[in-house]
Amino acid sequence: MDGGMAGIVTTIVGGNKDDIDKLDDIYVLCLGKSLNLTDTIMVVKYSPKTQQASMLSIPRDSFVGDSKDNASAWDKINSRYQIAPKETLDAVNKLTGLNVKYYITVDTKALRDLVDAIGGVYFDVPIKMDYDDSSQDLYIHLEPGYQLLNGQQAEWVVRFRHNNNGTSYSTEYGDNDLGRMKTQREFIKVVLNQLMKPSNLTKINQLLTIAKEEVETNLSWDIIKKYIPALFEFNSDNLRTEQLPGTPKYLNELSFFLADEAKSKEVVNELFLKDPEENIENGIGNETDIETVVNESIKPKANSEIKIEILNGTGITSKTGKFASAINQLQSQGYNVLKKGQASNVARTTVIINRKGLAKENENAIKSLLGTGKIENGEDTNGVDFTIIIGQDY
Repeated sequence: MDGGMAGIVTTIVGGNKDDIDKLDDIYVLCLGKSLNLTDTIMVVKYSPKTQQASMLSIPRDSFVGDSKDNASAWDKINSRYQIAPKETLDAVNKLTGLNVKYYITVDTKALRDLVDAIGGVYFDVPIKMDYDDSSQDLYIHLEPGYQLLNGQQAEWVVRFRHNNNGTSYSTEYGDNDLGRMKTQREFIKVVLNQLMKPSNLTKINQLLTIAKEEVETNLSWDIIKKYIPALFEFNSDNLRTEQLPGTPKYLNELSFFLADEAKSKEVVNELFLKDPEENIENGIGNETDIETVVNESIKPKANSEIKIEILNGTGITSKTGKFASAINQLQSQGYNVLKKGQASNVARTTVIINRKGLAKENENAIKSLLGTGKIENGEDTNGVDFTIIIGQDY
């Protein structure tokens, strides 16, 4: 990328704009916190090279316990944050089969300050919102329709679930928590469009100060500043969104959301493990384009047809550690893990070796599932399609 918004933003935050094209896909768990509970839980994948992104909402009442017979309030995913963010990460990875490592927690004050800093957000409020809760100091009163929301009103929109009289979003829209998640996803799209406007370039330092002081994350600033310039090139039309499929159910007189394992696997595969279709409008311009098209024209194999050799390069031999987790991830997505073994040396970086020249879609799906990996081509040996060396970065 040369010049443009990305170049300007790079100058402001520091860094090298040439690094943008070298950035890997990144997975982040985004949490919206209020009263130490995470009512907003979303897995986000962002691909700087293709400017594509995916977002999956996870219901706050999702069951993540070990026994439905003994289910308690602590078995709801939104309670795990009270223990530690890592507990929420682990629960999300268990539900999705992914290997998300990073989290960002935005509390209600951070949301209010961010929206006010960019001059408010125009949003089409889907229904009349009329809700009062003195215990949370929450008083939501909004008319439906397209309007400019300030920070306080933005908080009302993303936290609203039902009215004082018990009415909520329509069944078609998705009532109560399902409706709230849909509104949250739509609101995020609008915020992204507003945030990336050139008029906000002068406010970057103010926004970064809000982020540094009010947003909790395990992402280092060195990583964040590499991705910020690329984000200013993002178009929210390239954002695919969905919510975890399943059904609400009462367990021990408590309301839970039970994820549908088979359908969840399909949604995760579609959102995070498949490359979005790309339309080639201008034909082929050079040899590099020809090679790319030829490589991507190879028909990808189904996961169940792919034979994998997996080697432990983590330096840890525990039967329940990273290596075992990686095996479980691959098998859960239907891959045929044919061989398991120990790598000859400890590997700092996970390596995915394509031994049969399989499609890039197959390579990228494995890398996306594991959340890391350097892709290499290798000789056709060992009777497998891929050799994967799990490194310390997994």
